[in-house]
Amino acid sequence: MKPFPSQSTRFLFTAIVFLLQLTIHQDLQAQTISETKKIIYTFELKQEIAPAAWRTVNNCFKEAEDLKADIIVLHLNTFGGELSNADLIRNRILDSKIPVYVLIDGNAASAGALISIACNKIFMKPGSTIGAASVVNETGEIMPDKYQSYMRGMMRATAEKRGRDPKIAEGMVSPNSYLKDIADSGRIITLTTDEAIRYQYCDGIASDVDEVCALAGITNFKIVKYEASVLDAIISFLLNPFVNSILILIIIAGIYFEFQHPGIGFPLFAALTAAVLYFAPLYLDGMAANWEILVFVIGLILLVVEIFIIPGFGIAGILGITFIVGSLTLSLIANDFFDFTFSGTDNLLYAFLRVVSVMIAGISGGIFIGRNFLKTTMGQRVILTATLEDAKSFSESVNQLNSLIGHSGTAMTDLRPAGSVEINKIRHDSISDGDFISKNDIVKVIEIRGNYLVVRKN
Repeated sequence: MKPFPSQSTRFLFTAIVFLLQLTIHQDLQAQTISETKKIIYTFELKQEIAPAAWRTVNNCFKEAEDLKADIIVLHLNTFGGELSNADLIRNRILDSKIPVYVLIDGNAASAGALISIACNKIFMKPGSTIGAASVVNETGEIMPDKYQSYMRGMMRATAEKRGRDPKIAEGMVSPNSYLKDIADSGRIITLTTDEAIRYQYCDGIASDVDEVCALAGITNFKIVKYEASVLDAIISFLLNPFVNSILILIIIAGIYFEFQHPGIGFPLFAALTAAVLYFAPLYLDGMAANWEILVFVIGLILLVVEIFIIPGFGIAGILGITFIVGSLTLSLIANDFFDFTFSGTDNLLYAFLRVVSVMIAGISGGIFIGRNFLKTTMGQRVILTATLEDAKSFSESVNQLNSLIGHSGTAMTDLRPAGSVEINKIRHDSISDGDFISKNDIVKVIEIRGNYLVVRKN
């Protein structure tokens, strides 16, 4: 029979058990506190509301959802931007299962006001403003009332969705004399921080995300801030409307220049590079579909066929230009194989006019730059015009070439548009002024362009 443990042994055993229980309880309590800590996901939107802004918002919401964030805080400062992209952001916020707060850091004007009103709570830094949401064109002029009517309806619907006064939201687009102390007849509503609080368009004054959380009654939280990757930064840069337009300009000018002076190679290479930089970010952003890129490639092939195979400028060239312009336009707006229900025909027209205006500028620039570039040393190095039997053309001075203006000769090859002609029994590198010229046609020199004679069928 085993002896009973002594009283001191029992006391020691009890003390050890108590300490173990206390330690385990504290660990469980600390773990519980850690598990209940709320995740506050925050990102900045301090730029023009354009495709790059929509991409940033969409990526941030996806990341916040993956992290199972409790709150999304949008740090906003913008004067507005494109309505189509603002509407995409608005819908993303309204459809979010995670509550979205906005901290206005300066300005929430125009499209920024629409985005702010879509958020669950609005916080503003001292001295900030919200409002002035009239639809304007690129020069800042107020658009016709049909555009304002659409914007008024969107602002009202958004305000109603969040339980805010829709009349105030409407007055941010067009004067309605609703707030006589803020905006009487003829004035559009823009609220300061204090005024926004008074009319329940601001839930509190805050200087940073910590103060936003304090005002929202959140004490135990962890802030996760969005960090843009290098790839995101590059894509956002390429999606910038100005950069986007420059790429369109290079595409059009490069194709035009190659069409006028086939065989150079560099303009076509520049156009293809610009096309890749144009379509790649739009494709990654979900705007440019596979079929839209395919339409561009088909258009390019048709132009190449027109330049090097089919004489003159006919159906292939016209179709090529149509396909290229169409693909550049359609890739700028969201559509489901010509279904523009989501984007609207107004956005389609805007995208088309943008591409066409840049196209006109590109062709004009191509004509001006082309004529001057061919006269430079660099231009004559880029363009190879010599043949083994006709090296003499390179040694002729500009004055000698200019003396040929007005002279007639015979086309020694087809000119579509480049080839050679014989004048006074001397063969010269030449280009047609636009029309296809067949071999043995009689031609007349009308201009000198670099080492080329520009000729026209006589």
